[in-house]
Amino acid sequence: MARTPKDRRSEAPPSGATGATVDEAEIARFAALAGEWWDPRGRFAPLHRMNPARLRPIRDAICRNFGRDPNGARPFDGLRIVDLGCGGGLVCEPMARLGADVTGIDAGSEAVEIARAHAAQSGLAIDYRHDTAEALAGAGEAFDIVLNLEVVEHVSDAGAFMAAAGALVKPGGLQIVATLNRTLRSMALGVVAAEYVLRWVPPGTHDWRRFLRPSEVAAHLRAAGLSVERAIGLTYSPLTDSWRESGDLGVNYMMVAQRAA
Repeated sequence: MARTPKDRRSEAPPSGATGATVDEAEIARFAALAGEWWDPRGRFAPLHRMNPARLRPIRDAICRNFGRDPNGARPFDGLRIVDLGCGGGLVCEPMARLGADVTGIDAGSEAVEIARAHAAQSGLAIDYRHDTAEALAGAGEAFDIVLNLEVVEHVSDAGAFMAAAGALVKPGGLQIVATLNRTLRSMALGVVAAEYVLRWVPPGTHDWRRFLRPSEVAAHLRAAGLSVERAIGLTYSPLTDSWRESGDLGVNYMMVAQRAA
């Protein structure tokens, strides 16, 4: 029997997600696809394929920072995680299975409802909210780990969003950012190939001008009081149709940052 979410707001209707960084056009674009979040052959198939490659470095970074055994059954027990722009919950659910107390927020109410329904079917207690990073930061909330995955390139003000995300990190905690680099290769592969040739995602999903270079993400993290610990490239192999960690930050990359204890 499915467990019900622990959050005090889980039975309440979404309070609405507004904030300086919310781009309504982006929210509408993802809302139109909300029903496909858990379809591994649907419009979010690229995220399903990428998920194993990004979950491994996330798990390892968290275990390294908090002295946990990555091979343990529930290495994240006692840790509080927030997934910003959680969508349908593709990352929240693995984090919950590893033992974390997970909050997932999204500015799109449709995604939140899909995520809640899927978590209930899976018997997972996840606190899903129709909310924004700015609202959580303004309420004084704090988390051991802030996951900021493929979100910053979709907001209207990257600086304000990164400041709010940084404010959510507890002393000794981590923020893990995943995004696309602003390079000619990311234009060719992340936009032209992914949207118009391979048709992985609908045309117009990405605006190359909003991609952030690693130096820019690092500057935002430092401005929020965090120190960058590691940068990790994620590389796609068309031969195996799979993703892997690499030292190549030219297209997709992740950055791990810590707030001093």
